[in-house]
Amino acid sequence: MADNKNNIGYNEEQIQVLEGLEAVRKRPGMYIGSTSSRGLHHLVFEIVDNSIDESLAGYCDQIHVIINEDNSITVYDNGRGIPTGIHPKLQIPTMQVVHTVLHAGGKFGGEGYKVSGGLHGVGASVVNALSEWMEVEVLRDGKIYKQRYERGVPVTDVEIVGECQEDCTGTKTVFKPDSEIFEETVYDFDILLKRFREMAFLNRFITINLIDKREEVENKVVLHYEGGISSFVEYINRNKVSIHPQVIYFSAKKDDIELEIAMQYTDSFNENVYGYANNISTTEGGTHITGFKTAITKVVNDYARKTNQLKESDKNLSGEDVREGLTAIISVKLNDPQFEGQTKTKLGNAEIRSFTESEVTEKLSYILEENPKIAKIIIEKTLLSFRAREAARKARELTKRKSVLESTSLPGKLADCSEKDASKCEIFIVEGDSAGGSAKQGRDRRFQAILPLWGKMLNVEKSREDKVIGNEKLSPVITALGTSIGEDFDLSKLRYHKVIIMADADVDGSHIRTLLLTFFYRYMKPLVENGHIYIAQPPLFKVKKGKEEHYVYNERELTKLFKEKNWSREDNSITLQRFKGLGEMNSDQLWETTMNPETRQILKVEVDDPIITDEILTTLMGEKVEPRREFIQKHARLVSNLDI
Repeated sequence: MADNKNNIGYNEEQIQVLEGLEAVRKRPGMYIGSTSSRGLHHLVFEIVDNSIDESLAGYCDQIHVIINEDNSITVYDNGRGIPTGIHPKLQIPTMQVVHTVLHAGGKFGGEGYKVSGGLHGVGASVVNALSEWMEVEVLRDGKIYKQRYERGVPVTDVEIVGECQEDCTGTKTVFKPDSEIFEETVYDFDILLKRFREMAFLNRFITINLIDKREEVENKVVLHYEGGISSFVEYINRNKVSIHPQVIYFSAKKDDIELEIAMQYTDSFNENVYGYANNISTTEGGTHITGFKTAITKVVNDYARKTNQLKESDKNLSGEDVREGLTAIISVKLNDPQFEGQTKTKLGNAEIRSFTESEVTEKLSYILEENPKIAKIIIEKTLLSFRAREAARKARELTKRKSVLESTSLPGKLADCSEKDASKCEIFIVEGDSAGGSAKQGRDRRFQAILPLWGKMLNVEKSREDKVIGNEKLSPVITALGTSIGEDFDLSKLRYHKVIIMADADVDGSHIRTLLLTFFYRYMKPLVENGHIYIAQPPLFKVKKGKEEHYVYNERELTKLFKEKNWSREDNSITLQRFKGLGEMNSDQLWETTMNPETRQILKVEVDDPIITDEILTTLMGEKVEPRREFIQKHARLVSNLDI
């Protein structure tokens, strides 16, 4: 585990006790979000975050995370090791306090940690409470200490089980999630890999070794990035076309605040600005993002005017113009982060805004002055965006004038519903006229609207807003939903609170779904973020035996049905009808299987990770062919019965 370290400022006195642990097993969702796969993986993140905090304090540079054969997890680091002496208040070993008392940790004050991602001190104790068993070893003061717990309760004392060199320190935690608590207890290597890759980018001095021992051949990935967040930007842009080769990077430090910024422009039309505070992804933004955006808009405008690329009579470039095609990481580390927002992922520290704004203004201005070629490329990109945005504004105004002059502003093919309360209404966007006809006949006209689409749809990943607004395939969608797009987007004008994409279960249907999802995410993102976009799940099979009929939605359900009924696939009295398209169903079937709220299955589209979402859309719909081929080849191996 490692040599070093000096334990000054991190001892029994720094572990403060706030309250007990009783509620964790009764209400695990309050502490880890859910008992689904997300909560299961959260356990690992909680333990690894403690090791990361040791790294932020300057005492750890190696972390090992191992998925064992039985889906238990081992995490060990070369940090200082958890204090093992008797706690002054509770009079039990401090190592036991950390693992059995909620809100016990070294992050509430004192000199234990100046900067920490784990602010609530619930990590180790919550993981322990939700584990079938946990074993912890601490290397400290030349000794190896060990304690075992079962469902949060110590079953051994803290024991000295060996000796080590005085300068060898660290903590090793092994735990098995409790199957009584979690819906599933099988770990997904890719979920852990994504999170730990992000951690390694954000903390360039650390190496995270992720090992999976469940296969015959051990899978090991070593995550270490000397380039830090500059490497992070390069990674995000790996399937995009950058317009200047070098990532722009600068950093600043003031008192207990550290700021790092890395940025690079691509030829895409989308903005990807991601913020972190003490390694926590601030998906709702915050003062560091506001400061960055304000400063970069000012710097680019000032430089464009100074070099006469922006004339005196021209309007200023907007923030959207300046950030088009920009990928940026803004990472701050500070002593006392204040998180706000619905999900507590918005940084609220007021001092961070002014600090970020002044540092970006000073340092980015200098970089543009010193690199006129790069500056010229960036200004030209923003001017193109400015002109396209002006064209889009004119197109929107023309559309508004046109809709006022026409007798009705709704698209002709839309079969609207009679209900006027948008919260009770849903619209099915249906591929093709024949399926649209079945859907119109089968729907409940009171609250269900149908909009058929036909022909080839625009790939908005390769198009600016001015092309989108005038597109004959997308303008009916924009008009029907009522929100407009871009700068004019207004969620309060949404005419249907459920927007359901209904396409065939084949390759063409998948393509239509992907095109529509790309459009909604790029130009109507609040619809996705607020849970208004859904995907219909039409059945793949109709199975009939005598008078008994069953609709089945996938191969797995088909196998399950035959097993439950004790039917044989060779039984000629059973018929296997496979629906290749929505048009093959009559209106009654479509209602019963796909549209009836009482019986249908629909998937809500949610964005767990904006970086991964952007990556997938760029891969599938972007300019580069090779990443798309690799993605399809990788995922095709997981698919059976693919309709081509």
